[in-house]
Amino acid sequence: MDDTRVAAPHLLAHRKPWSAATSPELLMQSLRTIRRHLDMDVAFISEFTEGRRLFRYVDAASPNPPIRVGGSDPLEESYCQRVVDGRLPELMVDSCQNAEALSLPATLALPVGAHLSVPIRLADGRVFGTFCCFSTRPDETLGREDLVTMRVLADVMAEHFGQELAYRETERLMQHRIEQALQPGCMRSVYQPIFDLAKGRAIGLEALTRFDCEPSRSPDQWFREAGLVGRSVELELQAIVLALNGLDEVPKSLYVAVNASPNTIIDGRLTEVLTDYPLERVVLEVTEHEEVEQYSEIARVVNPLRMGGLRVAVDDAGAGFACFKHILNLAPDIIKLDNSITRGIDGDLSRQALAAALARFAETTKGKLVAEGVETSEELTALLRIGIQFAQGYSLGRPGPLEATLEQARAVSTRLRRNGGAGILLN
Repeated sequence: MDDTRVAAPHLLAHRKPWSAATSPELLMQSLRTIRRHLDMDVAFISEFTEGRRLFRYVDAASPNPPIRVGGSDPLEESYCQRVVDGRLPELMVDSCQNAEALSLPATLALPVGAHLSVPIRLADGRVFGTFCCFSTRPDETLGREDLVTMRVLADVMAEHFGQELAYRETERLMQHRIEQALQPGCMRSVYQPIFDLAKGRAIGLEALTRFDCEPSRSPDQWFREAGLVGRSVELELQAIVLALNGLDEVPKSLYVAVNASPNTIIDGRLTEVLTDYPLERVVLEVTEHEEVEQYSEIARVVNPLRMGGLRVAVDDAGAGFACFKHILNLAPDIIKLDNSITRGIDGDLSRQALAAALARFAETTKGKLVAEGVETSEELTALLRIGIQFAQGYSLGRPGPLEATLEQARAVSTRLRRNGGAGILLN
């Protein structure tokens, strides 16, 4: 006879909210093993939720078992509830000999013969659900030892589901925080100027996101958490809209750079958002430190936008191998030199060599290399000596509200022209 094994998928499965000792695969193996050992027709794990018994895992001897994963029924009409509250014993060798069991239609309809059911109790004493086995025929050979085995396995299952419920609560809290962040007034854009050092003028602004809601933490933590609950695209798109809404106040000689991950780029909503703005004044920065598999999908979305004037930048060049793959596959108009290379570049020949190589690469591919994170006059001077003429960083302007950033950019441009790009350090 064929065996059927199925298990309910879980929202957090990709994050593995359990130990290897209590994985879903081991739970299914336990169901099959105990069902076969006891010569039962069906073994299952149920969860009690909102007054119903939800079948989470099912193992059956038949390909068409009477219960299915994801199915549910009223808890009060189940054997499980009666076992938990003591109206039915945990072990019945013949359910048809029990008056309480006979009061349930399923007893005769299936019929239910031998039945074992033990509660799955969490560490705090709550009942998660039950671990059950039954057959359509009585079995007088079942005894206390079989019940003890079921209880031991139920304890193992309780550990698994305790971890799972903790992760569910964690996800619920994360979802709530992201939902709050998306409310009006909880996100805002600040802008950091980008300069052409050789010409002594600002050429663009990078838009950055700030969060004015609890908990107080860095923007990257907000976006990381949004990714964990599948809402990173939503959060990034809102950040992009907020940033580009300031374009009307930005001089037409400046572009605004917005950040987007590959998943956001290939999402159809990004194209809808960007086409509402003058593309020739927008730079799309690809922000992803991991390897990307969907370069062709990114190109499919971005190429029509580039034909309309959009420019593409790759962020954090030099920070890892993945960034170099982005550069080679995306042929960006702008390469952003990571601040880990810029920091201390005036005193480090290796950093200078890498920066110079990237500058030559950008020149050869008709792109621009922008050094990020410039914090000292010495770093600024070293970049100019290497031949890097585009830069941004605290020594040139800190991120701030749009009006203040534009005023700061004008002042820095004046000082750049006066000093030939050197000797500038704004506090």
